[in-house]
Amino acid sequence: MMKNSTIIGIILGLVAVLVGMTLKGAALSNLLNPAAYMIIVLGTIAAVMIAFPMSELSKVGKLFKIAFKEQPLMPREQLIESFMEWASITRREGLLALEARVEEIEDTFLRNGMRMIIDGNDQDFVRDVLLEDISATEERHKAGALIFTQAGTYAPTLGVLGAVIGLIGALGHMDDMETLAHSIAGAFIATLLGIFTGYVLWHPIANKLKRLSKKEVQLRLMMVEGLLSIQSGVSTIAINQKLSVFLTPTERAAMREKEAGAGEKA
Repeated sequence: MMKNSTIIGIILGLVAVLVGMTLKGAALSNLLNPAAYMIIVLGTIAAVMIAFPMSELSKVGKLFKIAFKEQPLMPREQLIESFMEWASITRREGLLALEARVEEIEDTFLRNGMRMIIDGNDQDFVRDVLLEDISATEERHKAGALIFTQAGTYAPTLGVLGAVIGLIGALGHMDDMETLAHSIAGAFIATLLGIFTGYVLWHPIANKLKRLSKKEVQLRLMMVEGLLSIQSGVSTIAINQKLSVFLTPTERAAMREKEAGAGEKA
């Protein structure tokens, strides 16, 4: 399912521009300007290709998918419940008892971390490896978001370039005022497209990628704390209290209500 906020935002942006042009008396037919689209779209692609290596640009399709499609991240409340269950098993039967549960874990990062603690690796070693993995992931995410940030920077400037090119062409019609007026109107379509794509598409998509990255990193940090807590042999209550700091006050309250309801049924 597509992310509602992204789709709704793009639709509202288009509506704002199209309705705004209509209310101002600007003909929507002016948007049918192939030269403006050529300068903005192709020019932005060219500038981004100059700025980034192909190894990073090859991931743009995947980045679009991430920006528009819901990430399959485990809910934090569910993660806490899983860690509480694993902590209970560990205290009763030992870490090796979790070996049968490893293959049930869908998240690759969590599954690898679980294998590391089951294999008996030193706690500092486990922490270092997992944090390095998170750091490397964060850097990859930053590089991806930067592509869209730079596209958002280049597009408005190319819009100015398009307007200049359009005005140069318009000056060739000084003898025909009607044609001159249409040419001048068309010249500023490139500026409109540059500003629209830069500040309604590329910069917002870059910001969304950063927010999604932060959400994933926070979830992985939560996993690290949970894994190290299990390795230390802490109680289910202690692991609940420790991981609950990653929840919002509303989520904590909802989780307490759920636990209280489960306790009453028991």
